[in-house]
Amino acid sequence: MSAVTLSTEGLPSQAEVMAQASRENFPVASVLLGPRRRHLLAIYGYARLVDDVGDEVPAHRVELLAHLNEELDAIYEDRQPEHPVMTTLADTIRACRLPPAPFKRLIEANRRDQSITRYETFGELLDYCQLSAAPVGELVLHVFDAATPKRIALSDRICAALQVIEHLQDIGEDFSRGRVYLPQEDLTRFGCDEATLTAPLASPSGRALVAFEARRARRLLAEGAALAGTLRLAPRLAVAGFVAGGRTALRGLERAAQQARKPSRIERRMWLIAHLPRAASGR
Repeated sequence: MSAVTLSTEGLPSQAEVMAQASRENFPVASVLLGPRRRHLLAIYGYARLVDDVGDEVPAHRVELLAHLNEELDAIYEDRQPEHPVMTTLADTIRACRLPPAPFKRLIEANRRDQSITRYETFGELLDYCQLSAAPVGELVLHVFDAATPKRIALSDRICAALQVIEHLQDIGEDFSRGRVYLPQEDLTRFGCDEATLTAPLASPSGRALVAFEARRARRLLAEGAALAGTLRLAPRLAVAGFVAGGRTALRGLERAAQQARKPSRIERRMWLIAHLPRAASGR
């Protein structure tokens, strides 16, 4: 299959990518962020495109990811990429002087997803989060000219927490794709075989496992929450939205683990409203 065919027929369209992005749990581009919102949307569109290739396209995923890597190289070599999402991203990369490494790590995360389907320890999962989640937070900091090493380290904790939360929300869906992100040592600890993952909240052992991983994610959020207090108003709002959204999702997971039910949309919104002021203060 040629690169031209891959770029025109194999990749999701810009409309498909942004429609999927609008349904995500932790959107990075709040309407409160002013002119830089378009740059955050461009980054998020790229991350969603890479993830869609790694998860959704029916065939030639490795080749398509290689093609996206070539599109990224084209931007940094002052050549014009082909895909509309990449064209939009090119404007943002040039306007914000964004480094290539975080974008490359997102591609590498999805390459790994094609061959690595299990993680033995939580440490291994956190290493994966450095590829799959941390780059987005780092790029958000770069957009706001706030990407110091200390801030990036705090952002990495927040992003890892959000990735773990997403895995907890998608246990059954991931398992249907042949992937198990929850550490194998934790499944053993709580007496869960992989059949439990089809409906993790249906059994006491599954609920205990979800609650355990949720507590880990809550600690990661707490470790990174101080980031908001180091930032100006606009990026503080972006980070506060991440942290508040994570806490809201965790509250829902913890209640679901206790009651074996999913929280309602109204409950999720009320928890988000309650958590946002605290997150904006860096607590």
